[in-house]
Amino acid sequence: MTSSNNSFVVIFSLLLLYSTMQCHAQLSSTFYDRTCPNALTTIRTTIRQAISSERRMAASLIRLHFHDCFVQGCDASLLLDETPTIVSEKTALPNLGSVRGFGIIEDAKREVEKTCPGVVSCADILAVAARDASSLVGGPSWTVKLGRRDSTTASHTLAETDLPGPFDPLNRLISGFANKGLSTRDMVALSGSHSIGQAQCFLFRDRIYSNGTDIDAGFASTRGRQCPQEDQNGNLAPLDLVTPNQLDNNYFKNLRQRKGLLQSDQVLLSGGSTDDIVLEYSNSPRAFASDFAAAMIKMGDISPLTGQNGIIRTICGAIN
Repeated sequence: MTSSNNSFVVIFSLLLLYSTMQCHAQLSSTFYDRTCPNALTTIRTTIRQAISSERRMAASLIRLHFHDCFVQGCDASLLLDETPTIVSEKTALPNLGSVRGFGIIEDAKREVEKTCPGVVSCADILAVAARDASSLVGGPSWTVKLGRRDSTTASHTLAETDLPGPFDPLNRLISGFANKGLSTRDMVALSGSHSIGQAQCFLFRDRIYSNGTDIDAGFASTRGRQCPQEDQNGNLAPLDLVTPNQLDNNYFKNLRQRKGLLQSDQVLLSGGSTDDIVLEYSNSPRAFASDFAAAMIKMGDISPLTGQNGIIRTICGAIN
């Protein structure tokens, strides 16, 4: 073989290696072990304080990660405030007046910046906060993969179209999650996060006054006390009446009793393809916890910015 051929082989091999590295510039649980070894402990301290002050914040922090990942991938685009050049995702209909916990993420970021300035991304803080929130309210824990970077853009438009809604039929829920690389089983498991948190009256009003066969009459009547047929749109009700502050499989037991608060909850047990999964989770806390953790890890893998893509924001709500 000639030297020119040798050179070609070497160059081709390097290009192939580089291409493979680019394809597999994947996240790693050890990403900050050398650059910021106390990052996860620091974040957890902030999250623990927030949830001990307000138990409901656990649901809000899990939801933040979810609403971030479904729009442009897990890149902290949701955290960006409105500017002359950025139309914030915060003002999109699925987020407006309901997504919360931004200050907690900023608190965690501020603490991490004190010891490791410019190292830990806001996108990773969101992922870690969601895991810590789950474990602090009785849900599963998991090993968070790290190495995401932060976007310099947001997409109000995608936030309006890509996030699943409380009135979505089953086929739309399945296809919406499939579009993000998540299976039907992942979708049902992730819906179990509605074991904690609250919903505003206008999101479940039609359901509780529908006289439908898919809702328990007593449950509808109870919910109606805090959600009249007109006004009081922002009144809150727990998504799970039984253990509202515990991330457990009670959500699925409620569906069996036709006590899903949102239409998008109850459709998971409505004679369709997800019935068997709901029944399995209602009978097995272990199966639900295991699948929920796996689905959260999978969700955290949606289109992350890695390597030289994106930036590390100093403040989560603004570009440096």
